[in-house]
Parts: sequence; structure tokens; C-alpha cells
Amino acid sequence: MSNDLILNVTPSEIAIALLEEKQLLELNKEKSNLQFSVGDIYLGKVKKIMPGLNAAFVDVGYEKDAFLHYLDLGPQFKTLCKYVNVHVSRKGKPVGIASFKAEQDLDKNGKITDVLTSGQVVMVQIAKEPISTKGPRLGSEISIAGRNMVLIPFSNKISISQKISSNEEKKRLKRLMQSIIPEGFGVIMRTAAEGKKVAVLDAELQGLIKKWESAFEKFRSITIPSLLVSEIDRTSAILRDLLTVSFSNIWINDEAIFHDIRSYIATIAPEKEKIVKLYTGGVPIFEQFGIEKQIKALFGKTVSFKSGAYLIIEHTEALHVIDVNSGNRSKASSDQESNALDVNLAAADEIARQLRLRDMGGIIVVDFIDMHNPDNKQMLFDRMREDMTKDRAKHNILPLSKFGLMQITRQRVRPEMHIHTNEKCPTCNGTGEIGPSILFDNELETQIAYLSREKKQTILTLKVHPFVAGYLNKGMFSKKLQWSFKYHCILRVKPTMAYTFMEYHIFDRHGDELTY
Repeated sequence: MSNDLILNVTPSEIAIALLEEKQLLELNKEKSNLQFSVGDIYLGKVKKIMPGLNAAFVDVGYEKDAFLHYLDLGPQFKTLCKYVNVHVSRKGKPVGIASFKAEQDLDKNGKITDVLTSGQVVMVQIAKEPISTKGPRLGSEISIAGRNMVLIPFSNKISISQKISSNEEKKRLKRLMQSIIPEGFGVIMRTAAEGKKVAVLDAELQGLIKKWESAFEKFRSITIPSLLVSEIDRTSAILRDLLTVSFSNIWINDEAIFHDIRSYIATIAPEKEKIVKLYTGGVPIFEQFGIEKQIKALFGKTVSFKSGAYLIIEHTEALHVIDVNSGNRSKASSDQESNALDVNLAAADEIARQLRLRDMGGIIVVDFIDMHNPDNKQMLFDRMREDMTKDRAKHNILPLSKFGLMQITRQRVRPEMHIHTNEKCPTCNGTGEIGPSILFDNELETQIAYLSREKKQTILTLKVHPFVAGYLNKGMFSKKLQWSFKYHCILRVKPTMAYTFMEYHIFDRHGDELTY
């Protein structure tokens, strides 16, 4: 299986596309001036205590105060506060964690007023980026992520990823980390740590500890609020998380970023250094790899996925709604139940892909085509769960309700990806909108395929705007010729000046217009 990562670097942003077998699975866009990223550690000041919510609002420098709930403080919060206060008052050389006396763990059923006061200085970490009108969501259980492990100060626990299936490997990693980790630190070993040698893990551990200690060195000349530890930029964070799979290529169209990423890859995975490649072609990189066309096809309100079937995706303030429609598939089989199952299974594959692609979070309600057989409903539920196993975001899926609805919750830590796919109509000077022109030939091919295969039409006449006719007739192996051979029909393309740019009609051998 080929996995490619494509980075499109522009002055304002970096767009990162993950392809699996040339199909777009994930799209991330990082603004050059992005602030308040997940994982950033701040020194903030409590602005307001909300006893009714058992939470507090904290000033971390964002236009809106960030939200910190009592349950997100972490068991070692009192120890962390004491450690921070020592450094705020001393402003000298950082105190070692090993020699620092720990406080009693926080009571899970306690009140925010017991541990926080207005004006108090606290160390916090961004758990959710600002979304819509809300400020960042915070936590105080500090963790610093690396490729193979996550460092947790003031914890003595060593946890191993559940995705590592071998008990022997789990025991090996635990013994290894117990021998090298300093007192006062805990770690969570990530899946990528499987099989890694002690030298690699020790080097990463020391780097994470140094990152933690460097935060307190800033206390000498710090202002509050202030950023203490910045998570690596989103580009490197995505690479860090995704490189647990085997990439075939990482293509980058910017030389400076190319050298940065190649150096980063050489540090964390030397054997993968050669897969990082600089793209120097004249065609824009996303067009070269077919990503631009897929973006137009996949980010609209309507998404086609199999033989005329399609999804309609609607977004509301409270939840996302996805409607599954069979389209032309409803005529493909006399057995409605088997037809519904076939469309629903294909829809489950596409929905799992869409959730990752758009980074949709919160509550998602899917209206599948009604099925009556309980075995079919269970098969659909199992298929959706299997498709979602590749999703790194935390999620929960409920079985189909008696109304044929499936409810999904998916963790949302960043704003959802919105891309407008409609283009200004070239024939009405921007007063109306049409579907994306880049997909127009796909639409024509879909209709010709349907009429030739399902309607058994062997001679078709396609009337289109002269510009479109010129495109379809261009070259020795034109689109018209390719479609004729592919669908075993005689296809005639006739230019019609009276048609608007994207208007078309298809006629049979008798000159009668065909409907779909």
C-alpha cells in the first residue's frame, strides 16, 4: 500500500495532504501565524472563578479567556502549583523535580474554589484550540510529546500503548524505562517505541526533560501571561504522529521547509530520510498529484461515492447531519434490502473518510437507507467501527436506532476544515454559482456510463458548449474516444453555441433527449 504526504507551502500557510493509494484521506492547513496550538504550555493568570461550572477562566493572552475545568487540573495540580510558585518568587536556577517534595493528590470530587483563587498564577496546557466564538480549552496535567513517548512531570507511572500487542515487548519497554527515567517523571510509551533500542529512547527522553527544564529558565525575565513551551509546529507534529506507518514519499515544494523536514526525519527515523523529496515541477504540486480535483469533489455539500450514490452533509451549531442517498443505485437491483446494504456499506467507508478529511467533531448523526434485516444492521455497524479504527481522534459509535440513524461522537480539538467548492459562474458575471468546473468532465462521464450500462444505449449524442466540445475532441486519444471504448458505445460530441458554459444534453439515436 502506497502512502504519500504532500506539503504545499505558500507565504500564508502550509497545506498537508495525506494520500493512501492516491486517495485523499486527510487535509490539514496551518496558518503561518498560528497561535494557541494544542500542546502549547502557558503561564497564565486566573481571571474569574465560576463555582457553578466548577471551572475557572484563565488569561493566556488570547482575546477571550481560556476555560479550565476542575476535572482537567490533574492529580498532581497542587504539586505543580507549588513548583511554579517557587520559581515565580525565586527567579533563579530551576529546582530539580527529584528533590522537590510532592503534595497530596487532588481530590476528584473537590471544588474549584478549594484550589484556585482569582489572580493566581497557573501553568496550563492547550487542550483545544479556539473554536468559533470560544477561547482555548485548558488542562493542567502537563505532558510533553515526542515521537516514541510522552513525558509527564510529577508522575512516577510508566504506561505502555495498548496498540503494542506483544506482552514481552511491553515488559521490555517498562524495564528499560525504569532503568533510565529520573525520579519525579513518568512516561507514556507510544506505539512508535515498539522495537526501539535504549540509546534512541534515552536520547529522546533527555531531550524532552531539557524542554521541560527550559520552560523554568524563562522565569527569570517572564511576563504573565506568557508562552513557556511551544509544541512543534503542526507540520512536524503531523509527521511525528503519522510516521508510525510506512510512507512511500514525502513531497515538498519549498526548499527551506524541505531541508527542515529532512533534518527532522533524519533525527527521528534515519532510515526514512530518502523518502523526503523536493518538488520542482512547473505545475502546482496539488494539481500534479490530483489533490486539487479531489478537494473540489470531497468538500462540497454533496459527495458522490459509488455508482450514482451520494452523501448530503449539513452542518449546524449543535451537530453534523449526513444523509445517505442511493441515487441511480435504486434502479440497479430488484432486491431493495441487498441494494440498501450495498449502498450503506460503501457510504460507511466514505463517511469515515469524510470525518478524517474535514476533521469533523462533536456529534455526527448519519441517516442510512432503511434496512429491516438485523444481521445487515449489525454488519453495517461493524463496518463503520472497522473503518474508524484508522482515525486517530477519539470517537464513539452507537448501533443503528430503530429509525435507521447512527450516532457518532468524535473528539474535536481544532476548528473543522471548511473549503468552499463552488465557483463563480463564468456566464453570469458572478451573479450566481455553479458546481466546480474541474469536475464537469467527471459528471459527463458518469451520465454516459449510466446511460450506456444501465439504459443499454449504444449510440449517444452529447451537445455541449463549443469550448467543452473542443476539450472533449482534443488529441488523437480524446476524451470522446476514450469514453466510447470504455463504455462500448458510439459517442458523438456536438458543439452548441446557444448553451451556457456548463450546460449539456444527451440524446439517443432517434434524437430524443435522455433523462437520468
